[in-house]
Amino acid sequence: MTVIELLDIGLAVLVLAVATWTITAREAFAAVVAYVAYGLLLSLVWVRLFALDVALTEAAIGSGVTGVLLITAAMRLRRTDPAPIADHPRGSVRVVAAALCLVMAAALAAVVLMMPESGPTLAPEAARHLPEIGLGNPITAVLMAYRAFDTMLEKVVLILAVVGVWSLASDRVWGGVAGPQALPEPQGALAFLAQLLPPIGIVVAIHVVWVGANEPGGAFQGGALLAAMALIIMMARLAEAPAVSRRWLRIVVVAGPAIFLLVGALGFAVAAGFLAYPAGLAKPLILFIEAFMVLSVAATLPLLVVGPPTRLPVERPFP
Repeated sequence: MTVIELLDIGLAVLVLAVATWTITAREAFAAVVAYVAYGLLLSLVWVRLFALDVALTEAAIGSGVTGVLLITAAMRLRRTDPAPIADHPRGSVRVVAAALCLVMAAALAAVVLMMPESGPTLAPEAARHLPEIGLGNPITAVLMAYRAFDTMLEKVVLILAVVGVWSLASDRVWGGVAGPQALPEPQGALAFLAQLLPPIGIVVAIHVVWVGANEPGGAFQGGALLAAMALIIMMARLAEAPAVSRRWLRIVVVAGPAIFLLVGALGFAVAAGFLAYPAGLAKPLILFIEAFMVLSVAATLPLLVVGPPTRLPVERPFP
């Protein structure tokens, strides 16, 4: 057994241990911390499976943005936690639940182990058509060409989610600001990290978007990294979220899906149909769409985390 195989086995055991901790943790905050660690470990698992695009998404969304959202929710719920309840499920209920979990795990393991060595895959077909659209990354080809309609609808869902979050605000603060106010003189380690990490994160995000046509990466991964940098800045209270009444913010939120839809509609005139790219222009059009998609993703994810507006923006007097 090689060292790499031993590391893979250790990683698998660690993933199971952290997953068990996530489920069995009695406090919500401890469960959230375990969940974030679980997401980071899954990112390493995807790297070992050579699925770097999925690993980037898992690290940015599964642990980063979702982790911040869950931590915020756990902190808010801690103030409203009821007194501990003495009643617990009976022993027989626990035994039945454990037995059902074991049966389900055994069934899933049997399905995986009984699969043929060469399972069905569309990877060769996806790779065969890459020269036609000028891309080197099959994941980007699947998302932006083969199933572009699904990708566009996913971005529309993000917009609808933001609208749903904003609709939770009361009428008196509609169009206002969400999240805490920025501090006049922020201090501490978090403020230091919020000043140190964003420049690095922005450069990495731009690189991930730029190479996404030929290497692992893309608009969603780059946008998620930008969103994580924005959340770090807001958590350190170096800046506050923009007011939802800002016109530029609303334009950025809808820019990605709007450009996607516009380019797709042009396919009726210059190509074979909706979301079809003309010969020789597929790659430039995909990069054009992704340039706006990364802005929408970078804007919508922090807006989902900070929640609905809670106060009106402070009117600053003229000097």
